[in-house]
Amino acid sequence: MKLSNGFKKILKLLFVKIPLFFIAFTLLWVLLLKWLPVYFTPLMAIRSIEYRNDKDFHTYKRWRSLSEISPNMTMAVMAGEDNRFLEHNGFDWVEIKKAIKERKGGKRFRGASTISQQTAKNVFLYPGKSWFRKGLEAYFTCLIELIWGKKRIMEVYLNVAEMGKGIYGAEAAAEHLFQTRASKLTRRQSALIAASLPNPLKRKANRPTQYIKRRSSDIERIMRTLPSPEWISSKSSGTKKR
Repeated sequence: MKLSNGFKKILKLLFVKIPLFFIAFTLLWVLLLKWLPVYFTPLMAIRSIEYRNDKDFHTYKRWRSLSEISPNMTMAVMAGEDNRFLEHNGFDWVEIKKAIKERKGGKRFRGASTISQQTAKNVFLYPGKSWFRKGLEAYFTCLIELIWGKKRIMEVYLNVAEMGKGIYGAEAAAEHLFQTRASKLTRRQSALIAASLPNPLKRKANRPTQYIKRRSSDIERIMRTLPSPEWISSKSSGTKKR
């Protein structure tokens, strides 16, 4: 069966031109954000809409370079969110396999997202659980791992992660939760923030429940055992290298 010229053009548009444009656009987008600060994310817009009738809601966001953020925060989020951040290529297959095994065993499904995946989701995508969105998340995770590298991924993550109601990034969290600067966050304060990250709208780092206190203590313990990234001082982070 011979295809009409019009149908061929449609196929070419759908399967050649649009994919090529998408790849070129996203590559440029990721490349630019390798150096430019990320001041706005889709989640910030969504939260602003969700709390539009809340007169007390404000968005707090201050970009800080990684050198202006306490190394304790880097170690705390690795200890609490992604122990193998320095080792994997964006996907922690050890945790993914554990999660699948637990699910098959009848346990509640738990997330196994890495800091790289969370960063890709926060910066480039909207919240959701569809396979299409998961596919986009995997795509952007591969891009930032390839183009940004671990140091930049951590820097962006510590500036865009939701750390409280309307609070995004380590500087805003330090100011509004502990009345200090991101560069001055202690190991304990950093661990409390990391302990709240799975649900920062309900978990308060500055008003921790017994669970958050226990969880932050576990995070502090793990911080002492993790290797420090090459870009931070083991002395300043209070951790040791292996």
